Amino acid sequence: MGANAEIEFPVIEFRSSDLKRGTDGWHRLCKKVREACETFGCFEVVYEKISTEVREETFGLMKELIEVPVERKQKNASPLPYHGWVGPCNQVSLLYEGFGLGDASNYDSIKSFAQLMWPDGHPRFWGKWESVMINYKTLLRFMKYMAPPPGEYERGLFAHTDKPVSTIICDDQVSGLEIEVKDGQWIKLSLSPSSFCFVVGDPLKIKSVNHRVMMSGDNDRYSIAAFAIPVEGTIIKAPKELIDEQHPQLYKDFDFMDFFLFAFSDPAKHIDSGEQLHAFASLSPPISN
Repeated sequence: MGANAEIEFPVIEFRSSDLKRGTDGWHRLCKKVREACETFGCFEVVYEKISTEVREETFGLMKELIEVPVERKQKNASPLPYHGWVGPCNQVSLLYEGFGLGDASNYDSIKSFAQLMWPDGHPRFWGKWESVMINYKTLLRFMKYMAPPPGEYERGLFAHTDKPVSTIICDDQVSGLEIEVKDGQWIKLSLSPSSFCFVVGDPLKIKSVNHRVMMSGDNDRYSIAAFAIPVEGTIIKAPKELIDEQHPQLYKDFDFMDFFLFAFSDPAKHIDSGEQLHAFASLSPPISN
């Protein structure tokens, strides 16, 4: 079914005054976030502290990255899924190209990435990313979706749920991101210049949303996704105090990386993306304390 624009998508403004834990504003913000995640599995974040100039410069640097020769792009390799460069291909999309930066919160990781891509290390590139670093382990992907042939409406990225805990998406104002809501309906998101999209991943489990990129029109789309990746050895589990006879444990405790690798394995290719966590970790019957 095509994209439907009539469903109202949640938009939540993050003000500095509401970010102090325990305040009335913080509790109201938490309620809005919980309701959005339970209903849609994602929401639009309005956050104006990152200026338009910073965003424009960031996407300008990303376009320079896209122009790097293929033989250098191929050096952005990793044994972990989606942690390295992926060029246009039938397995993903002929319109898609993406780079992976495995630990965007680490200065040395950013600098090493720039030195792989450019002979001079492009100090302006890693200097810019150092200024907007996130203070937890983050997989960063830089993605380009090419414009389709004139008059066509083509897949830029297949429908899927995300495997990290959560994702923050920033785009360059060229639309294409769509989410599935109910009864197979899809809505196209059009983020404001000061907005991001927050997406719940499978391990967080509130409601992981099926999403895709569909391209039309004459413009290429550029986006940056920051994936929250737990550190190695992290065990995902339900808090014991929330488990009882009325609320039994539905999933076994599991190592995040075991699940992440399973999701990209050959056996998982035959499982719907939104059902992979259930296939990997569900308990039958559920367990109560």
